[in-house]
Parts: sequence; C-alpha cells; structure tokens
Amino acid sequence: MKITLSQLSFHTGNFEGNSSKMIAAIEQAKSVGSDLIVFAELATCGYPARDFLEFSDFISQAENSIQQIANHCLGIAAIIGSPRTNPVKAGKDLYNSAYFLSNGKIEEIVDKTLLPNYDIFDEYRYFEPNRQFKTISYLGYTIALTICEDLWNLHDNPMYVTTPMDELMQFNPDFVINIAASPFSTAQISERRNILGGNASRYHLPIFYVNHIGAQTHLIFDGGSCVTNAEGSIIDELDFFVESTKTYDISKKTDKGISIETNKPNPISIRNKYEDIENALVLGIRQYFQKLGFKKAILGLSGGIDSALVSYLAAKALGKENIWAIMLPSNFSSEHSISDSLALAKNLEIGYDIMPIENTFQSFMGTLDKHFGGTTFGLAEENLQSRTRGVLLMGLANKFGHILLNTSNKSELAVGYGTLYGDMCGGLSVIGDLYKTEIYELCRYINRNEEIIPEAILTKEPSAELRPDQKDSDSLPPYEVLDSILFNYIEERMGPTQIIGNGHSKELVQRILKMVNMNEWKRWQAPPVLRISKKAFGPGRRVPISGKYLS
Repeated sequence: MKITLSQLSFHTGNFEGNSSKMIAAIEQAKSVGSDLIVFAELATCGYPARDFLEFSDFISQAENSIQQIANHCLGIAAIIGSPRTNPVKAGKDLYNSAYFLSNGKIEEIVDKTLLPNYDIFDEYRYFEPNRQFKTISYLGYTIALTICEDLWNLHDNPMYVTTPMDELMQFNPDFVINIAASPFSTAQISERRNILGGNASRYHLPIFYVNHIGAQTHLIFDGGSCVTNAEGSIIDELDFFVESTKTYDISKKTDKGISIETNKPNPISIRNKYEDIENALVLGIRQYFQKLGFKKAILGLSGGIDSALVSYLAAKALGKENIWAIMLPSNFSSEHSISDSLALAKNLEIGYDIMPIENTFQSFMGTLDKHFGGTTFGLAEENLQSRTRGVLLMGLANKFGHILLNTSNKSELAVGYGTLYGDMCGGLSVIGDLYKTEIYELCRYINRNEEIIPEAILTKEPSAELRPDQKDSDSLPPYEVLDSILFNYIEERMGPTQIIGNGHSKELVQRILKMVNMNEWKRWQAPPVLRISKKAFGPGRRVPISGKYLS
C-alpha cells in the first residue's frame, strides 16, 4: 500500500478554497499510484474555527465539503479532519472527527477522544469526547486512526482518565495515523518528536503523522509531518513552514510488522531556535496579510532594535516593495535615530519617509495648555508624543489601506512599558512574544553572514526617547534580569517565593510582578500577538484585569 501525507495550509471558513486544495492533492496522489492520502485535523474548516463552530450553516458547509471531496475518492481513500454534528441530543453539539472516504462515499468516522482545554486550546467548549473505540480496515491493514491530542496522554502524570491507544491496541492495529493541528512554539517541535517516538516505541507500531502548516491569526503551524518506525525513531520528516506532500510504500505485514520505504528520506534536522523563530514570524506575517486580503505594511521606524527587526521580518514576508517605513523624530530624538534608520532602510531596500512630529505635538500641547499649563512635564507629555506618532501612522494606514505593524516586544508588554493608542497601535504584533534579550539574539542570527541590521542599532542603549537623555534602564532593570524574572512568572508560572529562590531580590521581584499584573488592562487592548512561545499574551494567557494577586 502507498500512503501519501499531505501537509497543507488551510484558511478558516474558506470551504471552497480548502476543498479545492485537497481535491488537487487527491488527484496528484492518484497519479503516483497512492492508495491513501491523509490530511490534517479539521482540514475542511481550518483550525481553530472557534465560535464559527456554533453556526449551523458553518457546520453544514463543512459536511458538504466532505461529500464533495468523497466524490473524488475513487481508486483512492482519504482521511480528512472535519467537525460533525453529534446525532445524540445529550452532550455537546459537535464531534471533532476524522473521516475515512473511499469508493466515493464516507466509509468510516472516528471521533477525537481527548479534547485539550488549556493554553490556546478550548476544544471542550465545542466538542463531545469520543467514548467508543474502533479501527479502520483497508487493503488488508488495520489502522489505528487518532486525532492530535489522542497521542499526548503518554506522561507519568496523565492529563486525562483515558489513553486512546491503550483502547485501540485490543484491535491489533498494524500502524497508527495521527492527524493534528499542533501550533508552533520554540519547545513544541522537540516535544512533539518525543511524543510521537514515545508512542511508537511504547506500542511498537509505526506512526504516520500529518500536521497543519500556515498561520491562523496569532497561531502559527510549522508542519513537520513525519513517519516513525516501530522502534520510535523518526525515519522521515516533511519540511517545516512550507506546504509539502510525500508518498510512502508499505510492504506486506509479517511477524515483525510492516516496513516503510521512502524515496530520498529527509534527514531529521537539528533545530536552531532562532532560525525557527524567524521562519515562524515570516510565515505568520505573510499569511495574516494574505488571508485578510492586504498586501502592504506600514510601521514606525525609530532607529531602535525592535522596529529594525520588524522591518526585516516584514520585508522578507511581504517583499521590500510592500513595506513603508515612517521615521517620526521629535526634539528628543537623537541624531542616530534617523541615521541608523536610514542605514537599515538602505540595507533592506524599503521605502521610507521622514515625518517630524514636533509641530503636531506642540499643537496638541496648545490645545491642552488650559489644563496642562503650570504643571511639570512628565509621563502624560511623554505618552502624548507616542500617541502623536500613533495618530499619524494609523492615519496613513487608514488612508492607503495598509496594515500598521506593531513593534512592541514581550518585555515591554509584560511590564506596561508602552503607550496605549501610541506605540501599542497596530493590526498585528509581530514580536510581542519575544523578550528583549531574544530580540538581540535573533538579530545576531540574522546578521550571521552579513550586516543587515546595522551594528549601531545592536549596540546602542535602548531608549524610548520621550524626554532628554532617557534610557530604558531609568525605569527597568537590565533586560537580562528582567527577562529572567518574566520568564519564570509567565512561562514557568512561578510565584514570587520561587523566583526569589532563583537568585533575584525580593524587592525587585515584587515590583516587577506587580507591574505585570497591573498592566493586564493594556494587553487586553493590544493587537493580536504572533505566538512563538509556550505562553504568549493573548487567548492562551487568561488572567483577570481587576485581580488582587500580587498587586
């Protein structure tokens, strides 16, 4: 038997486009003599569909897509993820299902058992868990068909009361197929490989795994579909961050199981954290624009490292001709803020304009003079400069139909070191899940072969330049210290006692954690953040604005 793994990018709710992609892949697989083609979890509707799943018309279109695709499954079978209506009145309205299509019709349906309800996942909000186990029989083989999380209950401390593979082993399957929607994070690729290998070796069965690739708003899917042997080794892996399809030959089963042959096996790559982050963010930007129907991006270019990095990523994602950088100097801006920005724009070959904000800022100040007059220049005036920039950038984006890219980083978002309706404006937060120290590391990686981001930008001391001689260190500890505390609190979910035990002063830890919690209201109003960590700001981190904890 020949099995084709088809790792495609799907668009949430674009049933016609998603179906057309799968039908084209089916026809291609037929042309190489494939017997079975496998697509990802919820492929008909895209993942995650969220509350679209509550619309009966949405589900009807998904079910119609399955019927349409089934018509093309003649001489070949297909496995496709799609939601289906729960025929029983009791319980949730839907199942997260895998359809087995053959002979032009639906032959079998397998429902997902384990429904993740943590971090960015909220599947139990919509789906009923499976409680009846069965395998698929096809061309003399018995297939254990599972859906994503169904393989993840492998830990010493299981998250669920059921382990689907334990139930499926009673049917003596020959191999496992797992269709998934597993989002990217810097830790996920390694963990996913371990989970797949652990299942394969535990049950002594090969696994064929198909994942999504692409981006849905803030979530990025890296692909990495693969095949493991019965010993738990990954014998082939599809490319990361690109659509990919590959066909495998399975030999007849023997007492030792089945053997899998692949043409030109892809060596299992050693992952580089910053290469993966760069590829993920580029993919996230590109698909955000494509799926919303936009082509051009605008951003404020300050001469600092954050806007420099966003400019580079945007130019790589969208093309240099689609980037418009605006330099918005004030009387507090240093000379190198412009010269460094110009050097970057030249290196990237992107379009730019210089738009001084002093006159506009002073106009605001004149309007406010009745109330501000006689008071000391302070935070309100600093923020007003940032909001002046935000007004101008949003005006240009609005006028010409561009998306404003936000350039705030995770360190700033965490402690509220940003101005709402100012530098927090934008339609997409590109680096809002990267700590400042990671931004420096990523820029060094980008410059590994040639100087793309000017060295002067990498070596200058960070500053918002909203008052004379201002530096980030006036308000914040060194970023190496700050980011360590933030990582412990946000990603590792440590309390203050544990963080202090890691070597940080009690006073500093208490101050930083209070800043994080007191600025939750700002983050609720921030643009969507491209997720690259295991705990990003946004839907995956849900804390109350008015909570008392550590405030």
